[in-house]
Amino acid sequence: MTDAAEAEVTEESALTEESSPEADGAVAPMAAGRLAELSVRDLALIERLRISFEPGLNVLTGETGAGKSLLIDALGLAVGARADTSLVRHGSDTARVEALFDRLPEPLICVREVSAAGRSTARIDDEAATAARLVEVAGRLVEIHGQHDQQRLLDERWQRELLDAFGRLESGRAAVAQAVAAWRSNQAVLAELALDPRELARRLELQEHQAGEIDGANLRVGEAAEIGAKLAAAQHAEAIARGSVEIHEALAGEGSGAREATAQAAQRARELARLDERYAPVAERLLGLAAELEDAASEASALSESVEHDLSAIAAMEERLSLIYSLERKYGESEAAVIAYGVRAAVEADRLRALEASRETRQAEAQRLLIEVGKAGEQLSRDRAAAAGRLSEAVEAALGGLGFRQTTFTVTVTRRNAGPAEPAVEVDGQRLAFDTTGLDAVAFLIAPNPGEPARPLARIASGGELSRVALAIKQILAEADKTPTLVFDEIDTGIGGRSAEPVGRSLWELARTHQVLCVTHLGQIAAYADAQFRIEKTQRDGRTVTDVRRVEGSERIGELAQMLAGSEGGAAARASAEELMERAEAWRQTAGQR
Repeated sequence: MTDAAEAEVTEESALTEESSPEADGAVAPMAAGRLAELSVRDLALIERLRISFEPGLNVLTGETGAGKSLLIDALGLAVGARADTSLVRHGSDTARVEALFDRLPEPLICVREVSAAGRSTARIDDEAATAARLVEVAGRLVEIHGQHDQQRLLDERWQRELLDAFGRLESGRAAVAQAVAAWRSNQAVLAELALDPRELARRLELQEHQAGEIDGANLRVGEAAEIGAKLAAAQHAEAIARGSVEIHEALAGEGSGAREATAQAAQRARELARLDERYAPVAERLLGLAAELEDAASEASALSESVEHDLSAIAAMEERLSLIYSLERKYGESEAAVIAYGVRAAVEADRLRALEASRETRQAEAQRLLIEVGKAGEQLSRDRAAAAGRLSEAVEAALGGLGFRQTTFTVTVTRRNAGPAEPAVEVDGQRLAFDTTGLDAVAFLIAPNPGEPARPLARIASGGELSRVALAIKQILAEADKTPTLVFDEIDTGIGGRSAEPVGRSLWELARTHQVLCVTHLGQIAAYADAQFRIEKTQRDGRTVTDVRRVEGSERIGELAQMLAGSEGGAAARASAEELMERAEAWRQTAGQR
């Protein structure tokens, strides 16, 4: 692009939210966020260019392969589309796209760079950002419609989304989604409670048996060690008894025991202490020693008496110890572990006993929640039916303006019957399938010719018809659409000259409330543009580059003539272009006064 041409493009005035259109048919004040300027560097055939867009209808024209759609791709990168390294211009390291949006109080600048090595970077108002952040911030400002989006119109699920958007049924959809989510949550709990009755009985019996066995044993922590010590002592009962007697005799035997001798010595020491006080401590120590000897003798006797001699008692202890060891082998390595296992088994038994009651409660709740799903779905169905009637009339009227004079367009809302094993709600005696979107199937039907039955778009619409239907629906939905900039890439696919002029008028009307960018090959559409830009390939330094410049006045007439009849069209083509421009201008003046 030459410096002069670039200046010509960038010096175009930009209408902001504060604009006050004066001429008939001028663009109404727009929401902040329309695309003011797009700069591209080293992207495929584009070496360097900058283009400023008008608030209304901007058309991009030029020969096939010049790079019209490439500009749409560049804009997509700026608002977060997936980066394709193959778009980096040959010989360059990085491709760069910068989009400037009118946003109050300050403009928004989004920058995307894609390196040939595969790295992608983004910036928003000179701050680093991710591609996801670009989508979040700038993606709301631009909506790009290509041939893929027209094909999406054939998907009945997408048709349902369009109907709901037209009817502004967000709250109804939310109510259904919330009811279905509650039902699904309850079903998840029910699934956890879903035990076969025989399995439930088996598990309950096992837990009750384990808890009862442990509880009935009445274990004590440390009991096994105590019993083991007693049984070890019982094995040597006779030797222990004889030794205990000998100890007692040696310490406390009459006339010969150590206790008596010590007591006599203590008495003698006390007598000496009256003569020499130094013997007083000795007397005290001997008295204490005599008491210790008596205690030791008594304890030896008591220990001897504690040793079990009864064979039946010994057998009982052995049986008890065997029980404890058996429980430890099954439930834990110690009495404490066995007791803890018993507590858990009792708790699990209680849970299993309550399981059936819980399941009955959840099953009743499931029925209640299904009723709520049915109520919310039925209300949404009624709202959809009402919206379908309005959308049918509106689209049919819009199609009339696009050349479908005797076309019937119908939006049908039907309920989906549930299969035998499919969850269902009962409405008006019918078992209906449901999901988070409700109970309905939505279909767009069209009968382009009188006397023919209406059929689904996928079965009857040609490429051109589909393009116009898509445009008609977009025009109707534009009232609810808050996206500032709408982009149509190849909207004229399959459309002939006779049908093209109504499309141009429809785009111009849409551009009164939205900024519209449109790639087109048809002069009948381009004639209705508020601004027309020619995209062309040129040679520079031995390489092919794409340039863009705004065409106005006589130059625009020449561009339209080439679009109508090619480069060899001559005076007749130019006259047709002038007539087309005059007709478009007259229509705009009339439309602006309505």
